Amino acid sequence: MDLLQKGAAEIIRVSDLRERLEKSRQTGVPLRVKAGFDPTAPDLHLGHTVLMRKLKHFQDLGHQVIFLVGDFTSLIGDPSGRSTTRKVLTREEINENAKTYTDQVFRILDRSKTEVRFNSEWLGTLGFEGMIRLAQKFTVSQMLERDEFHTRFQNEQPIALHEILYPLAMAYDSVALKADVELGGTDQKFNLLTGRQLQRDYGQEPQIVLMTPIIEGLDGVQKMSKSLNNAIGIHEPPQEMYGKLMSISDELMWRYWTLLTDLRQSEIDAMQADVAGGKLHPMEAKKRLARTIVAGFHSEEVARLADENWSRQFQQKALSDTIEEVHRRLADFAPATMTEMAELRSDLRPSDFSGSGGSFSLIKISSLLTDLGLTASNTEAQRKLKEGAVRINGEVWTKPTMPLEEHHFLSPGAGLPRNQARLVIQLGRRVKAVILGP
Repeated sequence: MDLLQKGAAEIIRVSDLRERLEKSRQTGVPLRVKAGFDPTAPDLHLGHTVLMRKLKHFQDLGHQVIFLVGDFTSLIGDPSGRSTTRKVLTREEINENAKTYTDQVFRILDRSKTEVRFNSEWLGTLGFEGMIRLAQKFTVSQMLERDEFHTRFQNEQPIALHEILYPLAMAYDSVALKADVELGGTDQKFNLLTGRQLQRDYGQEPQIVLMTPIIEGLDGVQKMSKSLNNAIGIHEPPQEMYGKLMSISDELMWRYWTLLTDLRQSEIDAMQADVAGGKLHPMEAKKRLARTIVAGFHSEEVARLADENWSRQFQQKALSDTIEEVHRRLADFAPATMTEMAELRSDLRPSDFSGSGGSFSLIKISSLLTDLGLTASNTEAQRKLKEGAVRINGEVWTKPTMPLEEHHFLSPGAGLPRNQARLVIQLGRRVKAVILGP
């Protein structure tokens, strides 16, 4: 339930879902879980994957998921959220889009465990008599209770007769597939509940309805949509996908964690608590999110490279360009004992422990953090280092001491002696650039 309820806006009803899951566990018969997708556009974006990912959660728990392609209902066009009648697609457009959908969905679902169906199988053979018998189960008054239809009727805007058939067709899908659970967005509530009613009329146990929210796009305001230029396509190059994810607000990041990943809600809540408590920087949480999503559509290695490229191009540059520099004596942070030196990696050369010309090539980062006011004590500094909360020049550093390497030192071209090193040290939201010299 921790996984299935994650990101759900409403479940009708939670108690029924628990009961159905328990019955499935006892009998060994998996639930039939469906979600329908009308192929009205050729490409999918992350907004479409919210339902697909919820299907995956049921699939991971051993249930039978049904990816339903609404090739027949696409002829009508879902009136949900519409103030005007949709343009009717040609059969060729629908077939081409449907092929794209079935190719892309298996980036999330397991192809071998997914039942792919097309509702033209039953709706295309229903016939005019069958449609009449289906339509007699509902009244015009019931259809006009739908918000979109009611508003258009009140405003004297046209409602085409075929639009009223859409909820009936979608409801009949649930009857034909004998669905135990149907997933849909919150804008689909009328259609989903119509399915429950029609299943009762056909003598079936009414399906559980699980609704997910409509996810916002990159602007954090409007729903994700390619027409609004705020979407992330699932086919986009990894670096572009990573960069777009890093551009979202910290607040929106948590909705993306919930709706676009497989992490359980309890794990997300724990991460959010770490950020609120200062144990984890929001930037690091966002980078984890970007790596997770990119890896899901590409690979772990590609996601790692995208992360490294983004850090080099943006994070380090932003830090270097905007923060104030302070100066400290390099000698004040040199290790005083062999014990401190031994805390470093065993592959360091003896020359790494020696000084030259008044400067040292080994420094105590824990002492430097405290001296710069980033931590209250060396003990706290060491704890933050072990937690991976400290970044030096954009890279996470966990050791209490650090060898200075050639790239840390300023060249004479910068107007400073070669034995002066520059480090950009970041802890949480606090950043300091320190020049270490004689």
